[in-house]
Amino acid sequence: MDFSNITNLYADKYASATNAAVDKLKNKINSTDYTNATDDELLSACKEFEAYFLEQVFKGMEKTVMKDESNSSDNQLVDYFKDQTVQELAKTSTEQQGLGLAQMLYEQMKRNYNL
Repeated sequence: MDFSNITNLYADKYASATNAAVDKLKNKINSTDYTNATDDELLSACKEFEAYFLEQVFKGMEKTVMKDESNSSDNQLVDYFKDQTVQELAKTSTEQQGLGLAQMLYEQMKRNYNL
């Protein structure tokens, strides 16, 4: 069974979704004036950053694992859903326990913006 058309469609959608997520994060950072932010908004922004950071760490770790390239068309479809899973895992990890990075950023931003 040939999945090349389907996997190309998902690869294109994944690339555009990834670019949209990065652009959304950049726009949020550049357009938000945190001097008037509430504590919840500030902590939320810090948690979003920590989740994005964790996602990049997980993806970097995944690159170090050797893969079987025999089913490359099937692997593209699996990669699409794996990336979504990694994003959710990073978000959940940050919400439940986290690295403490969000809390450190939050405290630093409070000092810098005199909140």
